[in-house]
Amino acid sequence: MKDIEKKKGGVIPATDILEMDDGFHIIMDMPGVSVEDIVIDIEESELSIRGSSTYMEASNNLRRLHTEFGAQQYERNFTLSDLVDHDNVKADLKDGVLRLYLPKAESMKPRRITIS
Repeated sequence: MKDIEKKKGGVIPATDILEMDDGFHIIMDMPGVSVEDIVIDIEESELSIRGSSTYMEASNNLRRLHTEFGAQQYERNFTLSDLVDHDNVKADLKDGVLRLYLPKAESMKPRRITIS
């Protein structure tokens, strides 16, 4: 799996990629993003993850004295190898952490050969 970093005025979220026996796990920090605001696409061998967070809207009775965080646009792209079963990728979002499970393709999983 190859990471293709693209930054178009957004934030590249902190990401861990782990390989386990069952497949690959991508853990991505996306604070303030809700399930409705995340788009995950796989097109051919490209995995694209985009999300946006919201922050308090400005109003007439709000005067910001100091602000260090606010609405963000997150984007991360990866090139998937043939090791990944593209049809069975799963995603979960909890407490601002996006977790993707990318199972290994059956043909790539270790197997034991029996002797006849």
